[in-house]
Amino acid sequence: MRSMRKSVLRPMGGAVLLVALFVGATGCGEPEAFKVSEACGIKFDPELVGRLLPRGDDLKSDDTFSEPKQFRCEFAVDGQEQVGLRGDVVEPFVKPLEVKESVMLRLGNPAPADIGDGATIADHGAMALQACTYKGEKMQYVLSIDGVEDPKDTAERRRLLEEFLRSQLPVTMEAEGCLP
Repeated sequence: MRSMRKSVLRPMGGAVLLVALFVGATGCGEPEAFKVSEACGIKFDPELVGRLLPRGDDLKSDDTFSEPKQFRCEFAVDGQEQVGLRGDVVEPFVKPLEVKESVMLRLGNPAPADIGDGATIADHGAMALQACTYKGEKMQYVLSIDGVEDPKDTAERRRLLEEFLRSQLPVTMEAEGCLP
């Protein structure tokens, strides 16, 4: 089948942001993975986010709840909310991996990962943190992703979550003005 290109443009001040999509079909009629190069004001490796989303025809991103120091991006496929991203600038004394331990347990089998100043990868989400300087003050940046159900193979999903954190932690930190 022929590939189609779809994009959603965010009106000034609106909630839906630019998401570059390339939706196609394989020989079995199933759509290909989305390719997302930018969403919610953040640049992404075009291959990464799409591999963590279910296949579908329509992808939208929403940053309605984003505020300074609190990046939020929700991805919906075919009208169903799927994956959520959060980025937070927090005080250096906060211990995000301990505070969110119960959340990571609910996401399934959390295990530490060697990313930034600490990370946890679970079956359906992940979190990493890195010390940074925000507006001249020592802070920490925490990036988390949850609601990840794809790919169906858990080992592959966990590998992609780790790859996502390694790639996106420095990008989202910089976008939020939290510099190493």
